[in-house]
Amino acid sequence: MTDGRITTARLGDNGPEVGVQGLGCMGMSFAYGPADADASRATLERALELGVTLYDTADAYGAGENERFLSPFFKAHRDEVVIATKFALSIPADDPTRRVIRNDPPYIRQAVEASLKRLDVDAIDLYYMHRRDVNVPIEESVGTMADLVREGKVKHLGLSEVTADELRAAHAVHPIAAVQSEWSLFSRDIETHVVPAARDLGVALVPYSPLGRGFLTGSFARAEELSSDDFRRQQPRFTGDNATANATLLELIRTVAKAHDASLGQIALAWVQQQATIRDLPVIPIPGTRKPSRAEENTAATRIILTDEQLDLLDGIAAQVAGNRYADMTFTSAGRE
Repeated sequence: MTDGRITTARLGDNGPEVGVQGLGCMGMSFAYGPADADASRATLERALELGVTLYDTADAYGAGENERFLSPFFKAHRDEVVIATKFALSIPADDPTRRVIRNDPPYIRQAVEASLKRLDVDAIDLYYMHRRDVNVPIEESVGTMADLVREGKVKHLGLSEVTADELRAAHAVHPIAAVQSEWSLFSRDIETHVVPAARDLGVALVPYSPLGRGFLTGSFARAEELSSDDFRRQQPRFTGDNATANATLLELIRTVAKAHDASLGQIALAWVQQQATIRDLPVIPIPGTRKPSRAEENTAATRIILTDEQLDLLDGIAAQVAGNRYADMTFTSAGRE
């Protein structure tokens, strides 16, 4: 089961064909504690062997270090991979711990040139607006992004953490290939407005954190177990009473996992993958991992089909989750929808 290649789907009506599961690369350089560079490189290669072709990064991940780390892999497999990166989270020179959202045209142009240089490529396959600056009209920002397409620096456009109305306004300026938002058994708010809008417009959904930042795998039960530099220690869902309450929700997933002789993470991923059929639009989740064995486990989840009864059993989990996704929810679309 772990040796089979995954199937493919298209990112948007006119976007590139990619494996039905991508790879989130942030943790290879940033956020989840110490990483083993050799293991991460082996993971990239194994994922490609398994049919994973969409590789996701951002200029904010390690202040550009993640793009630099991925560059040799991308160069070695340029015709086989789809490179997705993002702009918008500016890091002030006087405080590297802060992130300032910027969508203004001069900044977009500065950001794309820096990413192209770090990645050492002529063009970025999928360029996302990482977060939305509500002080800049989205038409203005996407207009600049569209200019980058016309100039050959970017091939396709994406948005992250936007509302349905913002997606429609952006799509009217230039076709949007993909919207990236958190979507998992723990996070389902986008289903009300964003998912229907994406379906109507022919836009793919790229769920980030489909494994609930690892919590849905059962690999940790509370943030205190994680290394001191792991940013999950600051996320409300994984601390204190919230973590205790949320850990009990894994029992429903465990019941389904036993029926499939699968891991908790595989069931969580299978649920997200199956939303493509349920919601009638392309859904390309990007679970992150730094281990080849996990890449094998994750891609195998694309071949698990949950029954209607199992879907019903899992359906109520999100409504019972304790705590917000982030300590500061202003960095999400939640308050704007």
